[in-house]
Amino acid sequence: MLKHFASDNYSGICPEALEYMMQANGMDGIAYGDDEWTAKAADRFRELFESDCEVFFVFNGTAANSLSLASMCQSYHSVVCHELAHIETDECGAPEFASNGAKLLLGSGPNGKLTPEAIEHLVTKRTDIHYPKPKVVSITQTTEVGTVYSLDELAAIKAMADRYQLKIHMDGARFANAVASLDVSPADITWRSGVDVLCFSGTKNGMAMGEAILFFDRKLAEDFGYRCKQAGQLASKMRFISAPWMGLLESGAWLRNAQRANQCAQYLSEQLQQVEGVKQIFPAQANAVFVEMPEPVIAALRAKGWRFYTFIGAGGVRLVTSWNTTMAEVDEFIADLKSFL
Repeated sequence: MLKHFASDNYSGICPEALEYMMQANGMDGIAYGDDEWTAKAADRFRELFESDCEVFFVFNGTAANSLSLASMCQSYHSVVCHELAHIETDECGAPEFASNGAKLLLGSGPNGKLTPEAIEHLVTKRTDIHYPKPKVVSITQTTEVGTVYSLDELAAIKAMADRYQLKIHMDGARFANAVASLDVSPADITWRSGVDVLCFSGTKNGMAMGEAILFFDRKLAEDFGYRCKQAGQLASKMRFISAPWMGLLESGAWLRNAQRANQCAQYLSEQLQQVEGVKQIFPAQANAVFVEMPEPVIAALRAKGWRFYTFIGAGGVRLVTSWNTTMAEVDEFIADLKSFL
C-alpha cells in the first residue's frame, strides 16, 4: 500500500464522484458538453456561488489557469502574481504560451501571499509603451505554501486592483480547502471579493480529473468555448467530467472532503510541533504542512516507503493530506519520524 503525504493528486475517486460517473455511464449522452449532466452541473455551480456565472469544464488545472488568463489579457499585457505562484513555478510556461506571450510579473509577500503593496510596486514600476501593460492580478487560494487569503486580505487586493483597473483571477486548485478553512460561502471569497474568474479544482477534491472555470464577469467568457476547443480541452464525452462534479455538489462532498483533509493536516501539524528536531516553516491553514527536518531523516523516511515533495513551495518538506487521509496514517508517519530522529 502506498504511504504518502505527497499530494491530493495521489488520492483515488471519492464515492460520491464515482457514483455519479457510473450513473452517467448507464446511458448514452449527447457529445461535446450538450448533455444534461453538463447543464445540471453548471446550474449547480450557479446555485452554490449565488451568481449567474458562465461555467466551463476542462481536463486539468494548467489548462484552466492558462486559458482563463489568456481570455483576460492580450499578448502585450502582463499578469501580476506571487513569485511562488503555481502559474510561475509549475506550469512550464503554459500561461505565456496560451496567451501568445503575456508576461508574468512576480511580486513578493509573506507566507506565499501577494500583498497590495507588491501589486502597486509592479504596476507603477514602469508605465511606458516598451513594457508589458499590467492587466490581471492572479492569486492562489489556498497558496502554494498552504496558507489562506482572509476576507480582509482579499478586500485590500480588490481595492488595489480597482485603483489600477486590473482584473482578478483566482487559481483555486485547493479552493474547497480555503472555503472550509475560512468557514465562509464560496461567493464571499470570489465575486463578492472582486474575483472575476475562478478555476475550481475537482481533481484535488476527489475526482479522477476535471476543473471548472467560473466567469463571474461574463464578458470575459466571450468565445471561450472556441479557446477550449483549440487547446484540446473540449471533452467529447464531457458528461464524464461534469457528472462527478454533480456528485460532489449535490451531496456536499466537495466541502466534506476539504474539511476532512484540513482536519488531518491540523492534526499532523499539531503532532509535528511536538517532535524535537522538526520546525514548521509556514502556518498550516488548510491541507498542507511545510516543515524542515534533517536530510538523513528525510532519506530514512523515503527508504521506509513514505512519499512527499521537497521542491514545492519555498523549501522544506511539503506534507499534503487528502479527502481519504486517515488519522492512523498520520500516527504511523509520526511514529516513523520519531524513530529516525
